[in-house]
Amino acid sequence: MYAYDLLKKILFLFSPETAHNIAEFFFKFFSNYCQFIPSLLVNRYFIADKSIEQQLFGVTFLNPVGIAAGFDKNATMIRMLTSLGFGCIEYGTMTPLPQKGNQKPRMFRYVKEESIQNAMGFNNDGMDKIAKRLRKIYPFAAPLGANIGKNKITSAENALGDYEKLLKTFKDLSDYLVINISSPNTPGLRDLQNEEFVKKLFLLAKSITDKPVLLKIAPDLESKDAIKLCTVALEHGADGIIATNTTIDYSLLPNAKDFGGISGKVLKEKSYNLFKELGKEFYGKTTLISVGGIDNAEEAYKRIKAGASLVQIYSSFIFQGPKLIKDINEGVIKLLKQDGFSHISEAIGNDYR
Repeated sequence: MYAYDLLKKILFLFSPETAHNIAEFFFKFFSNYCQFIPSLLVNRYFIADKSIEQQLFGVTFLNPVGIAAGFDKNATMIRMLTSLGFGCIEYGTMTPLPQKGNQKPRMFRYVKEESIQNAMGFNNDGMDKIAKRLRKIYPFAAPLGANIGKNKITSAENALGDYEKLLKTFKDLSDYLVINISSPNTPGLRDLQNEEFVKKLFLLAKSITDKPVLLKIAPDLESKDAIKLCTVALEHGADGIIATNTTIDYSLLPNAKDFGGISGKVLKEKSYNLFKELGKEFYGKTTLISVGGIDNAEEAYKRIKAGASLVQIYSSFIFQGPKLIKDINEGVIKLLKQDGFSHISEAIGNDYR
């Protein structure tokens, strides 16, 4: 039996949030006190091959599979996640002030559908404590992305101030930054997905840092609205687009709660369809990252051919474990060879050539 199958049976006896906290505890313990374990895991799971290695944002990505924001909110698991095979880590979402998040229970597991619904609400230690943690390890062996968002108590009128503080704090502790205005779990946050705010936000961002700053969008936007919003972001300095965040389309999941955002297998088609429209419009003009329902090498390769330079996973990692990361990377290498490509760059956006 694959070891993770047994571990998953134990973890799934607990509530999703408790299981996550248990995993985080052991990740930190192994990193700090059993450093031979990360070394063993690197040898077992990490795939580095010249055919999937890329230079993006001025740094080297040894493979294209990253962990999406939300898994490592407080940047406590970076070493272990890299050991498990991820080519890049996006930590956060961080807010200026520490935040407890929404009322519990706020995370729900749907095993049959291999999907998760969460209403966490940017629970995190706050930027000062997280930044102190990152100063001990950055620059890191793998590229790090900082995902940032406003505090719940911050009004829309004062939201720019939160992003300003975060950009100044994490610009020297990450290889790229991600503007999160697409989470459904902070009241009013998605209202900031408007052209005027996005324009102001990226003008501000580019006045603060030369580091790449990306926009992450929701899957629930109409494609024409998403394209318009991304166009404004790119015209005012955005260095890339991440699509997509979780969805509030509760029709996708039987017995879904009427709050929070859904991720996982049921989001696959919706996320891909929007990403495909963005790829048609923006491939060759900016860096595109696809996330949402990716759970095998074929799906990852499909996103790559649709324009993704990188892919990210979260829910599928919980259901399938670290073997999935290895399988995706090895599968992409195999699919590249089958299509006669010697490097991933030849496959990126191939749907439009």
